[in-house]
Amino acid sequence: MARIKYYYDTETCKYERVKTTTGDIILNTLGIMSLTLIMAVGLLLLYTTYFESPKELLLKNEVKELEYYYENLSREVQQLDEILAEMEQRDDNIYRAVLGAEPIESSIRNAGIGGVDRYQDIKNKEIVNEDIIVRLSEHVDKLKRKVYIESKSQDEVVQLAVKKEQLFSAIPAIQPVSNKELLRLSSGFGMRFHPIYKVKKMHPGIDFSAPIGTPIYATADGVVDVLNVSFSGYGKTVEVDHGFGYRTRYAHMHGFAVSKGQKVKRGELIGYVGNTGLSTAPHLHYEVFINNRHVNPVHYFFNDLNPAEYEKIVELASIENQSLGM
Repeated sequence: MARIKYYYDTETCKYERVKTTTGDIILNTLGIMSLTLIMAVGLLLLYTTYFESPKELLLKNEVKELEYYYENLSREVQQLDEILAEMEQRDDNIYRAVLGAEPIESSIRNAGIGGVDRYQDIKNKEIVNEDIIVRLSEHVDKLKRKVYIESKSQDEVVQLAVKKEQLFSAIPAIQPVSNKELLRLSSGFGMRFHPIYKVKKMHPGIDFSAPIGTPIYATADGVVDVLNVSFSGYGKTVEVDHGFGYRTRYAHMHGFAVSKGQKVKRGELIGYVGNTGLSTAPHLHYEVFINNRHVNPVHYFFNDLNPAEYEKIVELASIENQSLGM
């Protein structure tokens, strides 16, 4: 039951009953509702200022999780970049240096990624923190480019290593006859007295004196491309093409153990010492060519001699004596 309100009328000196109109009721009701609404909005603002909604909490947790994974990815990319930099360092300063190849220019390794609009798709999506995403994408793309260049370099290094191994196998590196005591070297490379003409002539090889039938060995890997029989000059001769500009000649032989076109390995038997052609005693005349030019064979006996033995054989080869043949 509504309370009845009175007011004191000074003119009549009586308490008169307060009459409430419909307008007053409406105004009072609107006032109360407005006050309630203002208080509700105030409380809501106060709550949202100092307290987070479940949705906001969920989004913040997702952001923290994304930041955690981004930091981990960035750290891993940086570690991969450091590992790749070490590989590049070894590639340029060890592998390529040993194999005689030029290092890769830094401008090629550090070239930028082409395309102005390369990351425009990411920017068009208006992703939150898109600059972070673009920066990480750029780093990954540069890393991919470096990995590609390094993989190509490694392929080239492998090919260089294979060729280097073939080159080492092609270099005449042993004596063509067994000569452990170094006594068989009878005449060296250079100006020597000719056994027939008795004048000094260029002796383009080395003579090893040995009994007829002494085995002769290939001094490097190669292919037999000359097998010649003559009653003068070099007599029975074998020539081996080793590739890379190297060639060896074995002359005054007694017999052959190979055929023309046959592949031979270093240390493989190719024939026997003889006394054929223009020769004054059983011996092997041995020559080494580089790019069709005669070189001193004594400089290529490094595989089967220690330093002291090498010095001894160089000394013996330098003695100016008489050759045993052409």
